[in-house]
Amino acid sequence: MATPQGFVEEFMTFLKNYQVIGLAIAVIIGAAAGKMVTAMVNDIIMPVIAVLTPGGDWKSAVLEVGPVKFMVGDFVGAVIDFLIVALVIFLIVKLIMKGDTSKKV
Repeated sequence: MATPQGFVEEFMTFLKNYQVIGLAIAVIIGAAAGKMVTAMVNDIIMPVIAVLTPGGDWKSAVLEVGPVKFMVGDFVGAVIDFLIVALVIFLIVKLIMKGDTSKKV
């Protein structure tokens, strides 16, 4: 019969088995990277788009259909933000998986 583990030992086993520390680090780095990408989109990419857009204030662009107002400019900004994040993740995964010869399903 196995001896009962103390709470601390059981907790440490949980952390090791489920790689909780690595997950926490990934979440923190992901949040920081998200802020960086958002800043890049808002401060570098969108000003260039604003110059190319008639009127310049594209983020406040609104499409009105009757009484309904669609915040089209804000949505376009979010889409561009998402595409940049997706591209960065794709490039990182591609770089990491470059040397991996195992087949993924």
